[in-house]
Amino acid sequence: MKAEAFSGAGMSSNPNRAIQIQREYYTATASHYDAMHANEGDDDDRSVRLVSALLHMIQPRTILDVGAGTGRGILRFRENVPNASVRGIEPVAALIRQAVGKNGVPKDAIVQGSGEALPFSSGSFDVVCSFALLHHVPNPNLVVREMLRVASKAVIVVDGNRFGQGRVATRWLKLLLYKTRLWGLADYLKTYGKGYLLTPGDGLAYSYSVYDSFDCMAEWADELIVMPAGSGRPTTWFHPLLTASHAIICAMKDPGLDV
Repeated sequence: MKAEAFSGAGMSSNPNRAIQIQREYYTATASHYDAMHANEGDDDDRSVRLVSALLHMIQPRTILDVGAGTGRGILRFRENVPNASVRGIEPVAALIRQAVGKNGVPKDAIVQGSGEALPFSSGSFDVVCSFALLHHVPNPNLVVREMLRVASKAVIVVDGNRFGQGRVATRWLKLLLYKTRLWGLADYLKTYGKGYLLTPGDGLAYSYSVYDSFDCMAEWADELIVMPAGSGRPTTWFHPLLTASHAIICAMKDPGLDV
C-alpha cells in the first residue's frame, strides 16, 4: 500500500456507505487479493518474523486473527506456533471463500463477523492480533478495545504509521497537528469531508497510526512494545514514531500480576 494512501480521521459523513464501498472492493478483488497485498510493510517477511518472535515469547495456546482476509495469517501462525489453536474472523464472505477454497484454511478456523463486535467471550484467546486492518475502519480503537476484551495475554497490532510517512518536514507537521488536536480538521479538509481516500491498490483507507491506539493499549497492558515493521532506519530518537511507515505495537499482560 502506498504511504499516502492513509487519509481520514474517522470523520466520514456516511460511515455505512464507506463500509459498503470497502467490502465491495474486497469482494471484487478477492481472487487476486494475495498477489495485490504481498510484501507490504505491515505484512512482509520481516514483520512476520518479528510477530512470530513475540508469539514464541508469549507461548499462546489460542490465537485470534481479526480481519483475517484470505487466511494468510492463520496459516503462518499454524506453521510458526504449531501447538496453538488459531482462528480468524473476517467480514467479507468472498475473502473467506478464498481462504477456505484456495488457501486451504480449515472451514471451522475462520468465521464471518466484524471486529467492532467480536462474537467471543471476554478473555477467550491468549493472543489477539490484526494485520493491516485498522486503517480500513472509521473507528479503529473500537476494534482495538474489542481485541483487548477478548484477549487474556497479549494484543498485537501491525499497521500503518502516518507519522513515519512523507518527507521529514511533513512528518513533523503531522505530529504537531496531532498533538495540538488539529489533525482531524486538517484531514477533514484534505479528504473533502469524507474522512477517507480511495486508492486502486488499497481500496478505502483512513489515516491511521498504531500510536493512535497507544493509550488504550497501554491502559490495558503491563508491558508495551513498539517496533518498526518493514524497513525504517533509526535516524532520530523519535524512532520508530517518525521513521517507520508501518509499525508493530504489542500490549502484554503479566499473568503473575493481580490486575
